[in-house]
Amino acid sequence: MQSVWEESARKPKFPRLAHDLKTDVLIIGGGIAGILCAYMLQQAGVEYTLVEAREICSGITKNTTAKITFQHGLIYSRLVREFGAETARLYLEANEQAFDRLCSLCMQVACDFEYKDNYVYSVDNAEKIADELAALKTIGYQAETAKRLPLPFAVAGAVCFKKQAQFSPLKFLYAIAKKLHIFENTPVKELVGKTAVTENGRIAANKIIVATHFPFLNKHGFYFLKMYQHRSYVIALENAQNINGMYVECEPGGLSFRNYNDLLLLGGSGHRTGKKGSGWQALRSFAGLNYRGALEKYNWAAQDCMTLDGIPYIGAYSSGTDGLFVATGFNKWGMTSAMAAATLLCDLVRGQKNPYTALFSPSRTILRPQLAVNAFEAAVNLLTPTAPRCPHMGCALKWNRYEHSWDCPCHGSRFTREGKLIDNPATGDLKKQP
Repeated sequence: MQSVWEESARKPKFPRLAHDLKTDVLIIGGGIAGILCAYMLQQAGVEYTLVEAREICSGITKNTTAKITFQHGLIYSRLVREFGAETARLYLEANEQAFDRLCSLCMQVACDFEYKDNYVYSVDNAEKIADELAALKTIGYQAETAKRLPLPFAVAGAVCFKKQAQFSPLKFLYAIAKKLHIFENTPVKELVGKTAVTENGRIAANKIIVATHFPFLNKHGFYFLKMYQHRSYVIALENAQNINGMYVECEPGGLSFRNYNDLLLLGGSGHRTGKKGSGWQALRSFAGLNYRGALEKYNWAAQDCMTLDGIPYIGAYSSGTDGLFVATGFNKWGMTSAMAAATLLCDLVRGQKNPYTALFSPSRTILRPQLAVNAFEAAVNLLTPTAPRCPHMGCALKWNRYEHSWDCPCHGSRFTREGKLIDNPATGDLKKQP
């Protein structure tokens, strides 16, 4: 299983940490959020060090569909309904600014950057589309609507954001990472105050940013209750349709479409990690019916951290952890969210004010309906008397027959058949059973 991005990009190499060091800001995690944080801090003249447990972009970042957009599903009608127009306006403003910054950076490197219109569609619910258009009008954004799309099925309607973008994420990140201060193959075993302990050295920092997809520190912030992880699947088809845009269904588990060069990227079949899903089979069945003669060239899967309210957690790790920051919970919209996180955290570590601090605060209320669902799933799987068990918090693992992995339904850690760690928040391999 390999994404199309991995084959078409050349990765720079970075050394393993082999000594103690001191730095102003330590960034833990070398995905898109960590790399953009490092880039922004370097541009601001702040001393920093980034450490990655494996190689940069080797986790979730390499498996994105790489759509750069501030149209995050039908989020604005929900934000207006649940939090009010001002919160929705701030969310739009923060992500629109992040979009502009990221696009400006992309245009400076060779990363197959293209402006494309983005569409969020509903197959059978025109009312949802109308509600979203009304919410956007309320907060001052003029979107367009469409009832016919170049997709092999009819839709009830779609909301269109003009001139969004797509790119090759690894080509972009490898290019901007070349001049950054990075150590690869340097997993952080624990934090002792503001000192990170690694296998071959200690890193003393004034401030620490945790950008590890799912935060690995359990005793602060309650992220194990505030988030769950969601898997979705992608196949890349040759000899399929040029749809000249980006398209995603508004319903959970719906289909997404975009082109990359001569390939059509077809995504979907989403489910909570550790739950039963159809893997790539549903996508292949759809392609067989609607894109006859197309040839599957690549297939891969993505994993996303989902928050209680649909807004990322970016800011102070918790109310009681001075100098410790986090960026997580991008809810499938990691491109603009990562840039919004880098911009906000660059301000916070320098002690500067930012208008979006409260919006993204990880310490905002957790009294949301999804909290009960997360707690129930954790309780059920903690009490399930089966082995193997996840070393993160002891939940019973489930066998993923499509990807041949052990997956945690509580928090989304994943392991190979042999017990090697694939995805966090677990920080180590499975213990061998006696």
